[in-house]
Amino acid sequence: MPSDRTIDPSVPALDLSASSIELTRALCDVESVSGNETPLADAIEAALAGSAHLEVIRDGDTIVARTNLGRAQRVVIAGHIDTVPLNENLPTRFETDGDVDYLWGRGTVDMKAGVAVQLKLAAELADTSVDVTWMWYDHEEVNADLNGLGRLAANRPDLFEGDFAILGEPSNSQVEGGCNGNVRIEVRTFGKRAHSARAWVGENAIHKAAPILDILAGYTPREVEVEGLVYREGLNAVGISGGIAGNVIPDECMVHVNYRFAPSRTAAEAVAHLEDLFAGFDITVVDLAEGARPGLDAPLALKFLEAVGAEPRPKYGWTDVARFSALGIPAVNYGPGDPLKAHADDERVALTQITDCEDALRAWLTAPIG
Repeated sequence: MPSDRTIDPSVPALDLSASSIELTRALCDVESVSGNETPLADAIEAALAGSAHLEVIRDGDTIVARTNLGRAQRVVIAGHIDTVPLNENLPTRFETDGDVDYLWGRGTVDMKAGVAVQLKLAAELADTSVDVTWMWYDHEEVNADLNGLGRLAANRPDLFEGDFAILGEPSNSQVEGGCNGNVRIEVRTFGKRAHSARAWVGENAIHKAAPILDILAGYTPREVEVEGLVYREGLNAVGISGGIAGNVIPDECMVHVNYRFAPSRTAAEAVAHLEDLFAGFDITVVDLAEGARPGLDAPLALKFLEAVGAEPRPKYGWTDVARFSALGIPAVNYGPGDPLKAHADDERVALTQITDCEDALRAWLTAPIG
């Protein structure tokens, strides 16, 4: 059932009859950096309220809308409504580069263009060949324990019943199967504080971190084939901290390490690999998410590939397809936008990718599925 919360009248109304391009712009211009999704969630809930063919459910700032047509199969189609922080890249604007027209601004790629396509189709398609559960969720761009899809799975696992799932993450309107896993660790060294004028009586923890950096600099990431797709791994320092003052020998240093691992490894195996690499150092795991195998041999997945005319590719970054995979639901990434522009200050999406994605999904959802 819809929530009984009072919708803020200052929230701009979303017109789901507008083009998917204009709807993308409207969604992006409602700022929804992680933690501030409520106004946009309110707008989405209000816009769907008049859709008689949809059952609308709200969990926090996650909105679910589903058909109940009694079809033999059900597909889950999802997208997150939050973005990374702004950097003077709102409001949106249209721009042309060469012969390509773009919509520029935060969220255009990651991933409100995908959400716009989904919302438009959810409102318009009352008679689909499969039942559809649409999900628009909060807190994807932050730690996994805050993720709205994870919360929804805990609160309403029944909503995740399905035979196939599509996540609208940017993929240049091509199909990307599975995803790499993600783990972040803090590797610490310890020393002894001393006055820097008498450094010999102390032990410099920052200097002791040099072997950690040597390991990272000399590491060769793997390329791993999983079910016909080749995933590229990555192991990198993404931060380093240490020291308390300019005249004090530091007694602690921390190197923040991010490992993107192929779905051939479990999260536990990825952590064990890092423990082997950094044996002898103090290690703390601060974020951990399983990867997902492609699952492209599922019948609905094969029909989807055929319908959109796509050659599947691997997904190098982590996405919530992993959550569906963990539930035994084959899932793919499919949405407009170049992943290389996700989170970029010049984030922008080609307008043709938005309409191509809409046309392909519309055709697949309305075509007979044997």
